[in-house]
This record gives sequence, structure tokens and C-alpha cells, in this order.
Amino acid sequence: MSQTDTDKPNMALFWGCFIALITTAFAFITRAFLVNDPSLWPKAFGLDGVQAQQLFGAGIWPFAISIIVFSLIIDRVGYKTAMWFSFICYALYAVLALKAHGVISTDPNAKAEAYKLLYWGSVILGLGNGTVEAYINPVVATIFRRDKTKWLNILHAGWPGGLVIGGLITLALGTKAHEDWRVLVYVIAIPAVVYVAMLAKATFPVNERVASGTTYREMLAELGILGAAIASYLIASQLAEVFAWAPSIKWTLFAVMVIAFGAYCKSLGRGFLFVMCIIMIPLATTELGTDGAISGIMQKPMEAIGGNGLWVLIYTSAIMMVLRFFAGSIIHRTSPLILLAMSAALAVAGLTFLSHATSLAAIFIAATVYGIGKTFFWPTTLGVVSEQTPKGGALTLNAIGGIGMLAVGIIGGPVIGAITEKTAQSAIERDVSTEAYQKVTKEGKYVLGSYNAVDTDKVAELAKTDPATAEKITASRDGANQGALAKVAMFPAFMLACYIGLILYFKTRGGYKPVDIHGQEKAIASEPGM
Repeated sequence: MSQTDTDKPNMALFWGCFIALITTAFAFITRAFLVNDPSLWPKAFGLDGVQAQQLFGAGIWPFAISIIVFSLIIDRVGYKTAMWFSFICYALYAVLALKAHGVISTDPNAKAEAYKLLYWGSVILGLGNGTVEAYINPVVATIFRRDKTKWLNILHAGWPGGLVIGGLITLALGTKAHEDWRVLVYVIAIPAVVYVAMLAKATFPVNERVASGTTYREMLAELGILGAAIASYLIASQLAEVFAWAPSIKWTLFAVMVIAFGAYCKSLGRGFLFVMCIIMIPLATTELGTDGAISGIMQKPMEAIGGNGLWVLIYTSAIMMVLRFFAGSIIHRTSPLILLAMSAALAVAGLTFLSHATSLAAIFIAATVYGIGKTFFWPTTLGVVSEQTPKGGALTLNAIGGIGMLAVGIIGGPVIGAITEKTAQSAIERDVSTEAYQKVTKEGKYVLGSYNAVDTDKVAELAKTDPATAEKITASRDGANQGALAKVAMFPAFMLACYIGLILYFKTRGGYKPVDIHGQEKAIASEPGM
């Protein structure tokens, strides 16, 4: 079912939101280059590896928190206010980054001051990125309320599209970027100015939750205590990690947020939404967590055939960009839940095959399967949540995305790292010896407990006295990284089991039907045979 002529959507508004999402991708990929390329920010500001990753993380965690927090107030402050806030954040980031350049140019020893400017500029940028997501998702879900999943997929083609375009622009700048890194800050201005020009005079719609007369309390009740507990735990954990809080402060903040939320809404929340929040944790890990690690994991096998691991990420992002534009025709032939189940199955197969691929053809065939599999995860989940919990408005729609972003940073990313280290341990103990592994190991801790990891400093020390063993350890570890992808496949496997359970649940209720809070409930796409 498509939008009727009497309910014709504002396509200029949609494309403005699309360009806004591209801006967030530009911000992400240019900052990734700035902090990871030794000749850019690390060289200009004397950053070590930890400081560089702290700067990168400073642009991520505010994104996740702001998308949730802003969703609580966005219907009151207005979508246009949120749009201007996001643009101001981009402008402030540029101002602070350029000021940091001025500080270090005037006084090369003022690295601490320059670092603070970069750090808080990154935090502000993250807030802007999160605010973009906080308004574009409910706007598109509202103007296409009868085709939410289709248009949310098309909207979110802007993210991989921005990664591809922004990445290629950054690579094309090449020498110029290395001569003056400020050019990468200016790159973000291109889509930012375009979207603000498109949306400045636009008339934003009233969210369907507000238009239907659903109260603010009813919106909160959709998420309820259970959903709020997941979001609150992740927010408290992230803030505790960033600001080095004691566990007591973290748990106190968690308790205050959950109790306050529950006291007001007086609801456990929708069981369906709670399940989707749980699924979002492995989903974000499968997509974003793997994307963050795959360039490094595939670097050695790609180098062996004369390539670069980054091309695997660019390639799969290009697949996502193209396929999301055609999500509508796929969804109209099946249902969102079946599409998610098929996607999970493809992701399992793709990651498993990629863990063993060695030739160029095998790597890109496996990457194709994985890329197709992860394409529809995020936007289709947003569509399903919006279709099933329209009373939740902007809150439920954006809370699910915020939970995913937080989960991949706190749980998913570290878990992938722990899996990689465990795989390396097994390989080194098999190929070299247990004693050799113990000589180069160190113990660390993360949210799920402790882990052992190879300490590169100890490997370097060992190389001075026993270069042959050190070389075997390095080779064994590099070879094991790729094999870890087979274990990462357990995340989409868990998702597949959950999707099958949801399909069977909806089958007992007559099939999957989007909920229409305007008084008409119509099936857009039911499971075949239902």
C-alpha cells in the first residue's frame, strides 16, 4: 500500500532529512581518518594511540545518549528546533577544531589545551549527529506512515552512502589533507549547508503520536520500565566509563532513572518492544561492531593479495546503499520480520565464509553475502518498531537506535575484541606453545568480565632475545584474526532464532499487521500462508 494522493508526502522534506543523515556519515568517516592516520591529528597534536581513540569515542557516545534524551522532548521543542541545534553543533565543532589548530600553531607546547578543544568539539559533534537521528526518523515515519519500513530503509541508505562518498572524497584529497588536515573539517560543511538550506523553510509534520491524541504518559508507557532499564543501564555504564565513576555512582544513577521513569509511566512496557531492545544488542554488534573491526581483521589477508582491508568495508557499504533504495519492492513481496530473518541467515553465512576466505574472489563473494545480510537490519528494525508501537512516537523509534549505538560500544565492540583475542590464544598455543603465549600475554577487564590479550610491547621485547618465536607468535595471531569472524556469526544466529519466534507469535495473531492509531488497522504485508 502506498501513500494516497490526498495524503501526499513532502518529498523535499524527506530528501532534506536524507542529506542530514549523509552529514552524520561524513562526520564519522572524516574523523576516523583524522584520528587513525598517524600523519594527521596524532602528528599535529602529539597524540598517542589511547588519546586518538578517546577522541574518536568522544564523537560516538554523545550520539547514542542524545538520540534517546532528545526523543523525550522533541515533540515539545519541535523538529525544526532540533534541526537548527544539529547544525549549530556542526558549526561549533568546526570552530573548536580550527581553534585547536590555531593554538598549536601559536604554541607547539600547548598540546593539552588543544586536546581539550578537540575533545569537547568531538562531544558537541556527537550530540549533533544524535540529534539528526532524533528528528529524521520520526519525521519520515510520520510523512510515510503507511509505508514506514520502506521509506526508513531508503532514508538510511544515506548512512552507507555517506560513508562511501565521504570516504572516497577523503581518499581523493590525499596529499592536500596531509598538508592541511583542516580540509577534512570543511568537507562536513558540504552536506550540512545543503540540508539546512532545504529544511530551514520546510513545514515539519505533527508526529502521528501527537496527532492521534496519545498522551506523553502513554508514549512513555510503551517503552515502560523494562525498556527504560535497558537504556538506563547502557547510559549509566557509558557515562561511568567516560568519566571514570565508581560503581556505586553508576548503579545509583541507573536506579534513579528507572525508578523515576517507572513512577511516572506506571507500566512495564510492551513485551514486543522489550524483545526488540534485546535483539538490538547483537544486531548492532553484527553491523556496526563488525564494521568497526573488519578493516583490521581483513588487513592481512587483503595485503597477501595486494589489497587493503578498508576496501571490504567500502564494498559492503556500497551494497547497503544500493539495496536500501529497493527495500520497498522486497518488503511488499514478504514481511519485515521474514526479511529480517533472511538477513540474519545471510549474515551468518557471510561471516562464516569470510572467516575462511583467502583468494580475492572468495573474500568478495563472502563479503557480498555478508553485505546483503546486514543491509536491512537497522532500518527495517526501526520500521517494525514504528509500525508496532506508534503510540511510542519518537521515543520508541529512537530509543531502539540509541540502545543499539550504546550496546555496540559498551558490549558488542569489546566482545568482538575478546573473541578475537581468545581465537589468537588458541592459535598461538597450537602453533607455538602455551609457554610462549604466557610470556606475551596481559590481562584486561571489560563489561562481561576479564580476558587475556597479546601484549605487543612484550612481543617486541621477546623479539630482542628470541626473534624466531616472536615472529611465529605474530604470524599466528594475524592468521587467527580472520577466523574470529566465524564466532561473531553467533550474533546473527541468535537474532535468527528470535525472528523465527516473532514470526510464529504473529502467526497466532493472524499475521503481521502494522498498528494504525488513527483508527484503521490494515495489513501491509502478512507472512505467506497466514
